[in-house]
Amino acid sequence: MASRDPLPFDPIMRAAALWDERIGPARTMAAVTSVMRVQQILLSAVDGALRPHGLTFARYEALVLLTFSRTGRLPMRVVGERLQLHPTSVTNIVDRLAADGLARRVPHPTDRRATLVAITDAGAALRERATEAVTAIDFGLAGLTAEQEIQLTTLLGQVRHAAGDFA
Repeated sequence: MASRDPLPFDPIMRAAALWDERIGPARTMAAVTSVMRVQQILLSAVDGALRPHGLTFARYEALVLLTFSRTGRLPMRVVGERLQLHPTSVTNIVDRLAADGLARRVPHPTDRRATLVAITDAGAALRERATEAVTAIDFGLAGLTAEQEIQLTTLLGQVRHAAGDFA
């Protein structure tokens, strides 16, 4: 995944040692910097797997969410809540999916103020192919055992909970 030769040392640990020496305890700085770097690595890997399918991660997530719904459709508001996105971002994602024939807007059957977004057959088929692509690379998460992946998810969940991501 790296497009360059790896460094002969861990730059984050080098920075942490200098931080410890010149500023103070580096534990939190090293952890946060590591998370940020891993985010870059994962985004690059997932984007690379989704690009041949014409999808961004946000559009892929929306297709997956619609697939998870019992009826293949959800109110736009719910899509935004579940994906934790601003309504404007949801509108842009749905606009792109609709323009590509992967989703469509449907009037809500009981609430004239609400609009549903529904996955199309083409969207479901593309979601399946894109899922094969991202799972083939383990979403870019290399170097961990299954148990470590669970531990990582738990630890990051604690941070997300503390930040108010969920109750």
